[in-house]
Amino acid sequence: MNDHEHRPVRMCVWCEVMTREPVLVAEVHQGTGPGFNVYACPQCAEWTKPDEATSGPVL
Repeated sequence: MNDHEHRPVRMCVWCEVMTREPVLVAEVHQGTGPGFNVYACPQCAEWTKPDEATSGPVL
């Protein structure tokens, strides 16, 4: 293995920019099948309120 830590790359739910520093802002639970996590970039995560990420215009 190399010495570099593997960092996940995720798209911000609000600004749609890819980030290597994703912040988990919501977990979407489904009645059937797997749920999914919703991520924001650090800048957008500062003002994201709980549950706002799953009710915003992007989703």
